Amino acid sequence: MSDPFPDTRGPFTADHIRPGDPYELSNGHTIRCMGAGGRGSGASAVGAAVLKSDPDVQEAGVDTGYSPKPGTLRAPDIAVGNVPKEPGWVKGVPPLAVEYADTGQDEADLKTKIHELLEAGTRWIWVVRLHGPRRVEIHEPGKSERLAHSGDDLEAPGVLRNPVPVDALYDWEVGSRVTLRNLLQRQGYDDLEAVRAEGQAEGHAQGRAEGEIHTLGKAILSVLKARGLEVDAAKEAEIRECRDLSTLEAWLAKAALVESTEDLL
Repeated sequence: MSDPFPDTRGPFTADHIRPGDPYELSNGHTIRCMGAGGRGSGASAVGAAVLKSDPDVQEAGVDTGYSPKPGTLRAPDIAVGNVPKEPGWVKGVPPLAVEYADTGQDEADLKTKIHELLEAGTRWIWVVRLHGPRRVEIHEPGKSERLAHSGDDLEAPGVLRNPVPVDALYDWEVGSRVTLRNLLQRQGYDDLEAVRAEGQAEGHAQGRAEGEIHTLGKAILSVLKARGLEVDAAKEAEIRECRDLSTLEAWLAKAALVESTEDLL
């Protein structure tokens, strides 16, 4: 298919842009947006899992296109909130937006994008810097930019229930632990220790190990269900019939990020 915008002359409106076209719009003028490199795409996948799994988040998306006014179309790397399950560009903006910035980032456009999103109603923008020391720039309307570093937590009250460790937006190991905690909270557990405690309590009547096995199996299936992953009868039986505690704990940890039950088992 031919490129509908061989140059950046406008003005254009969001209706001129088709889903999949590599463009955003600022004040009616096109901005070419290409895919992320390996470092950026991998980190953003982890960040999306962490944020979408938060127990208070109902809607989240990747590269969701927002058009708060006809001449503006912006697609944050991760959007939390205001991601309706409908076709077409979304009116308004998300309350929380996350941008991953690596080497080669167009800093002038990033600054404009931040301004446009905040002006339209976004409450927080986190810019995750991938080059140099780990750090996240925090932008809020009417406030000076702040920095959070490795070891710090990020918060978005009213949007996220749990603080997000800066490292969870970069690192699969940290991100998977945070995602697992969030998914367990969606199922009524505080964390993995709460799962173990329930298993030990159940085990008073039938043996500690058997109680933990039963509870871990139930938690694995609950996490997979919370993520919308299909578990057929054979896979469910394999999980329920496993009697090795270390295997079940490994499966539970993996359940937070795997793409399918085949990947899990």
